[in-house]
Amino acid sequence: MGSATTQALSASTAALAQAKGVTLDTASELFTAARFVGESGQLSGALADPAAPAGLREKVVATVFAGMSETTRQVLSAAVGQRWSDADGLVDGIEELAIRATAIAKPKDDISGELFSFLRVIAANPELELALGSRLGDDAGKSVLVEKLITGVTGKATTLIVSSMVRQPRGRRVRQLLNRAMKIVSAQAGRTVATVHTASPLSAEQRTRLGAVLAERYDVQVSINEVIDPTVVGGLRVQIADDVIDGSISARLADLRQKLAG
Repeated sequence: MGSATTQALSASTAALAQAKGVTLDTASELFTAARFVGESGQLSGALADPAAPAGLREKVVATVFAGMSETTRQVLSAAVGQRWSDADGLVDGIEELAIRATAIAKPKDDISGELFSFLRVIAANPELELALGSRLGDDAGKSVLVEKLITGVTGKATTLIVSSMVRQPRGRRVRQLLNRAMKIVSAQAGRTVATVHTASPLSAEQRTRLGAVLAERYDVQVSINEVIDPTVVGGLRVQIADDVIDGSISARLADLRQKLAG
């Protein structure tokens, strides 16, 4: 992510936080806007053009998205008023705003946990992952398939995120989409995600203790996503962003084998 995009996203996120009346409808409109901008090179180029005055870009938003709510148009105007590194950065930014708006609209829902549960379903069903990730399929049809699969199983917020993102994959794999959404939802709540691989389920006490240790180490509240993995022989393997903490016996054995072989 370029420095210009980083700054633009920070300013746009702040504008969303100050917006009043953010609902799931707002989030849905932002997802729609991200898709429209992403599908039109002419529109994305115009809105991300640093040479065009910010006021002119905001007028384009007012015209193109006139049918959307005032809250959505305000957020979009704030976004296009920033300087983005490129058009792709702008599209990614609007998509992130849509995910954050979903989390703002439903702060009590366990969106991150539900996204993780669906991620595990995808990981366990290669045919489903292939169907959702195929470039040959119709993206709108994939969205409908997702809605049929998870409506009633997850909340409306999670359904909105997943169905919207599979409809606008932009060359990304389904697991990549879900991981991105989880991180953004957790960030909106001031948390980070830790994926914990363990041979057997953690007790409530163990989860609490592990969460406290990780929170102290990383100086942020931690959401724990648990993966039951028989290959983890004793101990745990924890991944937070790019950090991997591997205290499993299997990892120690593998390390020992490497040392003996070397």
